[in-house]
Amino acid sequence: MDADRNLSLTPPNHFNLPRRLRRLADLAYNLWWTWHPESARIFRYLDAEVWELTAHNPVHFLRDVPTDTLRRATNDRSFLEYYDRVLRSFDEYMATGQDAWYPRVHPDRMNQPIAYFSTEFGLHESLPIYAGGLGVLSGDHLKEASDLGLPLVAVGFLYTQGYFRQRLSDDGWQEALYTPLAFADLPVYPVLDALGGPLMITVDLPGRAVNARLWRIQVGRVPLFLIDSDVEANQTPDRSLTARVYAGDLEMRISQEILLGIGGVRALRALGYNPAAWHMN
Repeated sequence: MDADRNLSLTPPNHFNLPRRLRRLADLAYNLWWTWHPESARIFRYLDAEVWELTAHNPVHFLRDVPTDTLRRATNDRSFLEYYDRVLRSFDEYMATGQDAWYPRVHPDRMNQPIAYFSTEFGLHESLPIYAGGLGVLSGDHLKEASDLGLPLVAVGFLYTQGYFRQRLSDDGWQEALYTPLAFADLPVYPVLDALGGPLMITVDLPGRAVNARLWRIQVGRVPLFLIDSDVEANQTPDRSLTARVYAGDLEMRISQEILLGIGGVRALRALGYNPAAWHMN
């Protein structure tokens, strides 16, 4: 499935990594590591304290880990052997997609993508774009689809304020705290058009058009495209359509569903996908 082959998946160059360790960025920007614990341990091995302080987020970790720590690691034979072993496993996994179950059993269907839509994807705690069970189910579907080699492409929302954290006030009431996502700390790639600008889609809502841009997250072999309405061309209320998971009134929820359903189809068409099956979670 190569509909999006023109999209660059080179991790953003905002890490100061030694040449010997530069492929740590490849690991950080593919969520394959979230269900392969041996790869996640590579970051803890480098600096357990920073790994905890960055909430087990490898992108954030690579931005914050001291340069001296990375330099010392280039002289640590045990670490380098482990690093090379993890990268070999990752490369083999990504290169052997045609040997997975689905391509072997249904080789004639590999050019028939499956579109998977969900309002939330629970892939890891460092990516708070999910609320609970439905999101975890969706996230697990993507991971399993990757392992099975399904030609699956997913569409959801990039909630710019994530999901709320809870705390109790001094008088015992629950408070919801929202924190805007720091895109530089997320494993997301901007989806660009042929001119190098953000790829945009437009959906009509009552009395106005809503614009949105797209972001991409790589989940093993499966691409996940996320819709983001926080763009300057939109009115202020519409910029908040993709701000929070399940926030707002009924009108906002319906508007979100229209944006995901119609906008998601238009996004896949713009990316060159022609799905043979559509799954709405």
